[in-house]
Amino acid sequence: MENKGTSLFANGLIWFGAGVSLAEILSGTAFASLGLARGAAAIIIGHVIGGFLMFLAGVVGAKTRKSAMETVKLSFGRYGSLLFCALNIAQLVGWTAIMIYDGSLAANGIFKTGSWVWCLVIGVLIALWIYIGIKSLEKLNTVAMAALFVLTIILCKVIFVDGSGAWNTGDGISMGSAIELAIAMPLSWLPLISDYTSSAQKPVKASVVSAVTYSIISCWMYFIGMGASALAGSSDIAQIMLKAGLGMAGLVIIVFSTVTTTYLDAYSAGVSALSLSGKLNAKWFALAVTGVGTVLAIIFPMDDITGFLYFIGSVFAPMIAVLVADFFVFKKNSSEQNFDWINLAVWAIGFVCYRLFMRVDLITGSTIPAMAVTFALCLVVGFIRKKCKKCAV
Repeated sequence: MENKGTSLFANGLIWFGAGVSLAEILSGTAFASLGLARGAAAIIIGHVIGGFLMFLAGVVGAKTRKSAMETVKLSFGRYGSLLFCALNIAQLVGWTAIMIYDGSLAANGIFKTGSWVWCLVIGVLIALWIYIGIKSLEKLNTVAMAALFVLTIILCKVIFVDGSGAWNTGDGISMGSAIELAIAMPLSWLPLISDYTSSAQKPVKASVVSAVTYSIISCWMYFIGMGASALAGSSDIAQIMLKAGLGMAGLVIIVFSTVTTTYLDAYSAGVSALSLSGKLNAKWFALAVTGVGTVLAIIFPMDDITGFLYFIGSVFAPMIAVLVADFFVFKKNSSEQNFDWINLAVWAIGFVCYRLFMRVDLITGSTIPAMAVTFALCLVVGFIRKKCKKCAV
């Protein structure tokens, strides 16, 4: 199995593609009101935290050689994990639609044919990526990533060197909310990363490469968004590209960054579906998710995704806290049980705590205190279980 898995380089490319994303750039525009120093600090702090959580989730999958949703069974049981599997598929369908929607609007800003046409074009390309498979596309993916790398450098130059605007600060997002928004994006990948690290040649090293690569590139995209809003005076990336004379090159950035990122969402939805039923075909399910996402992107407006990001955080931050405590501290495995009701109750408390912490403007954001409460509660429960094995359900 070691020799058949994806290489570290291939894993790096996958997560480079995940990081180069319009959703990341658009999220970064919210940081401009903080100013350069505080905005940069919020972005970096959030990604250090989120990237570390990604790494932990990746290691669990790497060491067990299980997909992301299969690892959830370790803490919540065979059927208890289905709740998170269903929620994960729902968020992946949502992400697929959001990414196609953002990509189509930006592409239409450069080459006006109608955003619905670009939804179809991007949807077909994602489906092609899924159908052929990432291993078969590794050489093409390398070329695409190299092109994206060069073009994003050009975009940075346009914004940060040629940008003529002044850095305007004022009322806007708070520092705590900004850190939370920075954590939220890597947090959204927690239910996916093990789908890739579990089949890597060197799984633990792949977890490091994946988390570090994604975090660095995601920070970069956030900086582009922040700079575009503050210095270039616009959060419309398509218009910035046109002013820079990028034209078709800008179109390439938009389309390929959307395809390489959204591929991961749709593919992982297929992998997660296997946890619902082994009779499902992962590839065809992923293609169906792409189709549904394309239709949703054509029909519904999806301009503000902040609430969606916070919902993902409230579900998956407490989940990973329970999983980390069970796997790294107690070496616990509930996969033979139908339900681990105690852990499900601990997760529910963590979920409620996250939603309550959102109402308070904490400098740390909501993720850290919610995970701390969940982790601490899981430790207490775990030690009680050790002393009284009859307490385990």
